[in-house]
Amino acid sequence: MPKQNQFKYFKTNPEIIRLTVMMYIRFPLSLRNVGDLLHERGIDISHETIRYWWNRIDPLFAADIRKKPIIPMPAYSSGNDIWMRFS
Repeated sequence: MPKQNQFKYFKTNPEIIRLTVMMYIRFPLSLRNVGDLLHERGIDISHETIRYWWNRIDPLFAADIRKKPIIPMPAYSSGNDIWMRFS
């Protein structure tokens, strides 16, 4: 079964939608700040559009993140560390 296009009913380029939603999720910015950053890049989008995209696309991003396997971090070893004492 082919995967459905997640951005089928959006008129905006999917790359712009991904960029916008990821900027809002990744950085501590308000919706208006994300809109201002995009405006500086020549993309005029209202903060309400960004909120709508975030509500529609964020669950899809979360589902994709859950599908990725978790890579365990290597164990921490203090044997190779150098400790300095300051008087």
